[in-house]
Amino acid sequence: MSKRAVILSTAVVFCFFVVIARLAGIMLLDHERLSKRARLQQSLKKDMEVARGVIYDRKGRLLAVNIECDSLYCEPRKISSPADAARTLSLYAGIEYADAVKALSSDKGFAWLKRKLDPVAAERIKGLEMDGIGFRPELKRVYPKAMLGSHVVGAVGVDNQPLEAVELSYDEELRRPGGAVVVFRDAGGRRLSDGTDTYIKGNDIVLTIDEALQFFVEAALDDAVTKWRPSHATAVVMDPYTGEILALVNRPAFDPNRPSAYAVSERRNRAITDLFEPGSTFKLVMAAAALEEGIVNPQTRFDCSKGSIKAGKWVIHDDHRQGVLTFTEVIQMSSNVGSVMTGFKLGPERLRRYAARLGFGEPTGIDLPGEAKGRISTGRSEADTAVLSIGYGVAVNAVQVLRAYSAVANGGVLVTPHVVSEVRTPEGDTVFSFKPETVRRAISERTAGILKEILISVTDGAGTAPMAAVDGNRVAGKTGTAKMHSPEGYSGDKYASTFVGFVPADNPKLAIIVVLYEPKGAHYGGTVSAPVFREIAEKSLAYLNVPREDLFTFAAAGGN
Repeated sequence: MSKRAVILSTAVVFCFFVVIARLAGIMLLDHERLSKRARLQQSLKKDMEVARGVIYDRKGRLLAVNIECDSLYCEPRKISSPADAARTLSLYAGIEYADAVKALSSDKGFAWLKRKLDPVAAERIKGLEMDGIGFRPELKRVYPKAMLGSHVVGAVGVDNQPLEAVELSYDEELRRPGGAVVVFRDAGGRRLSDGTDTYIKGNDIVLTIDEALQFFVEAALDDAVTKWRPSHATAVVMDPYTGEILALVNRPAFDPNRPSAYAVSERRNRAITDLFEPGSTFKLVMAAAALEEGIVNPQTRFDCSKGSIKAGKWVIHDDHRQGVLTFTEVIQMSSNVGSVMTGFKLGPERLRRYAARLGFGEPTGIDLPGEAKGRISTGRSEADTAVLSIGYGVAVNAVQVLRAYSAVANGGVLVTPHVVSEVRTPEGDTVFSFKPETVRRAISERTAGILKEILISVTDGAGTAPMAAVDGNRVAGKTGTAKMHSPEGYSGDKYASTFVGFVPADNPKLAIIVVLYEPKGAHYGGTVSAPVFREIAEKSLAYLNVPREDLFTFAAAGGN
């Protein structure tokens, strides 16, 4: 017994020393290596997801925000009956049965079932406690005003990748670089919350758009679309001095909460991407050039009594035969004959030079993606000069036309239009603030003043656009009714109908353009688009508390 005890004791002591030696080795020699392995097993370096910055209108109203929601995934190897699980998920999550079966039957260890679930659906599925079905939190971009301002605000895809408008052009600011954070997990791989935020917030964007003005413009354009049934339509409101876009509307529109449900053509910002021949609104170029060069004055007379004029092999007509017209009346009545006569006096080179000075044939520089720069005819023939004088042989977008008229409104200066006012950090510090940007002086202040008075005559009782007149404030503007061009030639019944102008004419606050493409039932700009201008102007001036001009006239005359 004594011998066995000695052997057993010796063995125990030996094992004890082995354990002590091993512990000493672990603690003293392998400490760093094993600690590193433990940290790798217990922790995970995770990229910080970027929460895109918030987008506000000019008065701080929310147009784009983020919410956290659940995305549904599966681990196919843990699912015993893919068909049964697919039937349940198609019922509760709205997933197509065939798609669910395909994902659940995969030989992969992980597969998405539906990204960014509706909260109610997520709670229902969680209550089922299905094996192999799990949830991951993700950020979802939400547009609380839905279609309102969609062509300015834009949209993102399922992975928050930018698709359109400000979301695309200011993507770097909205999702400034994130970084990484270390999170701890248990033996099952589940994250142990330690209060660390795994989101980094991007910079916020403040737009020049005013939500209320945007609503007025959308409502007015929707009424016109219902009445005239155009293939598409555009309206834009701009501050003629600063270039701030106060409202921009296209029809058809789209809901940025569901961008994939709409065709690309519906998401396209036609105000800057679609080119058209402007017709008589382009007579501004001919008028500005003729006045600036001293070729005409408002009282210069033109004999338009024939009702037509020959230009090369073409004969250009007036819609209605006129008599002898002053230059003011040529613009007021939109006489093609008088405009072509003036264009012949100018010649093609000066016409093109003034078109370029007023911003045609070049991008406006608006801070939205996809702008088409347009083009100006380079032909030198008599026919080329004639058609350019009346707005053919040139391709423009709506914002280019609006910018040119804004130059008349502000005294002759071409400005850069923009939709973003400020970029701010999440803490409220200003990263970028837009300052009004002058491109160049397009025409003299004197010429702009004369043109303004001529354009005012367009909206009085004798002009082509009395339906654009605003009660209490003078309107300066111009109609345009241009045949639309196709590969087969000019259409006989498809027109781009336009009215563009500014108000109040003597102290402009708003420059507005309305374009309806292929309206049905009528096609003259003064009939189709001018009333839309008036509705937008009246509601906008009231909202902005712009006083009526006739009150000042009454007071100056000694009224009481």
